[in-house]
Order: sequence, then C-alpha cells, then structure tokens
Amino acid sequence: MSASLIVEAASVTKRFGDRLAVDRLDLRIPGGLCFGLLGPNGAGKTTTLRMIYGATQPSSGAIRLFGIDIARDPRAARSRLGVTLQQNVLIEALSPEENLRVFGRYHLLREPELSRRMREVIDFLELKSHARLPVKQLSGGFQRRLAIALSLMNRPELLILDEPTTGLDPAVRLALWSRVRELRAGGTTVLLTTHYMDEAQRLCDRVAIISEGRAIAEGAPGELITTHLAPETVEFDCAPEEESALLSSMGSLPGRRLRAGRRVMVYLEDATVLVDHIRHRDQGDRREMVARPTNLEDVFLALTGTRLEGAQ
Repeated sequence: MSASLIVEAASVTKRFGDRLAVDRLDLRIPGGLCFGLLGPNGAGKTTTLRMIYGATQPSSGAIRLFGIDIARDPRAARSRLGVTLQQNVLIEALSPEENLRVFGRYHLLREPELSRRMREVIDFLELKSHARLPVKQLSGGFQRRLAIALSLMNRPELLILDEPTTGLDPAVRLALWSRVRELRAGGTTVLLTTHYMDEAQRLCDRVAIISEGRAIAEGAPGELITTHLAPETVEFDCAPEEESALLSSMGSLPGRRLRAGRRVMVYLEDATVLVDHIRHRDQGDRREMVARPTNLEDVFLALTGTRLEGAQ
C-alpha cells in the first residue's frame, strides 16, 4: 500500500445470507481528499462504510486503513478515525458538554486536554449557545452538529460521515459544508455518503458511484460528467412518439438523451442550439424547457437508469 493512501479496499465482498450487499469492491482513497460514495438506498454504501471502520467484517477481500489491516488490528486503526452515523447516537439526558466529555474519555483523553478539546469542537461546530442544555431539548440541526463534534474529539485523520445532512434545513447544511471544507483544508481526509448531488459536487474531490454493491464509475465530478455525458443539458416534456420527429428535424441528432416519463433530457456541448431549434419548431415558448449544467444525477441516471434518492 502506498504511504499516501488512507483507505485501500481490495476486492471486498459482503454477503448477508443469500443477499450480496457489496460485490468485489475496490477503493483507493489518498490522504487529504473529500471522497464521496454515491448511490440509491440499498446500493451498499453504508455496508461499505461499516466494513471500513470495522463494525462489519467482509465476507472476502481486505481493507487497510493507514496501512493497517483493519481485521488484524482494529484498535490501532479506529484510534485514528472519527465516525458520524446516519442516526445520531447521543445521550439525550446529558448536555452537549457532558456528551463530549463522555466520548472524550472513550478515546482516553484526560484533563486538561479533555476540556481543551471539548471547547475547541464546541467553538468549531458553533454549539456554545446550547452547550449546557439537555440534548433532548436541542433541534435536529444542533443534534447533528453535536454528533459530528463527537466524531472530532480524537482529532481523527480520517472522518467518516454517513449521510451527514439528510433532513436538515438549507442553512444548517451550508454551515456543515463549511466545516467539512475547513477540516479538509486542515489535512483531514473525509469519506462521506450522500444522496444530495449539490453536496457531492461542492464538497467532493472524487466520487465513486455504487450500484448493486459495485463501483460502476469513479473520478472527479467534472471528469465523470465529461467522460459519460456533455457539459450542458436541456430538459423538456415530450411524448415518446413526438421525440424522434422533434429532434431529427435539427439535421444532426444530439449525441445522448434519456427519458424519464414524459421528461426528455438531452446532453450536448451547447444548449442554446437545441433551445433555439425547439422554439423555432414550436413557433414560440409554448413548451416548458430548462437549460442547465449537467450534474452527477445525470451521470447516475445515464449509467444505471435510476435517479438518486433525495435528488433535488
């Protein structure tokens, strides 16, 4: 394993009885990146994360973190990890301060380092105004901030975030994105799963798209768009029987197009060419159209025929 690799999964497979959850998955994640796992529910993302941080054992294959075989020396690897699960794991009768103290002791932090680190993560996640209230009185956004704060108590080299912003309002999501960027800029490697395409495109240096337990594409977001589609997209409603006549009248057909119900998505280098053509053919703006940049949801749809759960 290269010294610069933080995570290396080699032909990892996980079965639950007859169900194949992860199928010969290979991942190589260098240090200092934000790396995203994308896919719908049931694709194998959370199972993959659980194997990476050692909560679930692979049926076959090997996982190394920081050059350490997670199966052989899980304690050494976990001491360098921070993990935020999909569901918050908090002691609701205690305050954020008290939760952080308890969790810090799990990592063998002692005074005065324990109090110093607690204050640092409270300031970093902007929890000070609610630090002494019982957790059960906190909003969902503050509880999520606290869950992430717990995973930072040991100054992890690798931070694993499983759908960190699902269900949060836009303001809280933006605040958490800012903190993830700061951590990455400070040298922390971040591995996250998400259903939100804007989240993946804004945060991730690289992503792997997973479908039915297999990685079907991997690369930088812009690289995946360039490789599989085109930079611009035109969306419009069109009956299936009308589509060919509408587009063939352009003279040269656009390269790639997909249909979801009545909605057609056409991917091309210059969206204005198609927009102008359709408006001319329709003799006006009668047909609703959207011209936009191509995104990772388009790539996923093109590769799998499935929209990402929760996509906006």
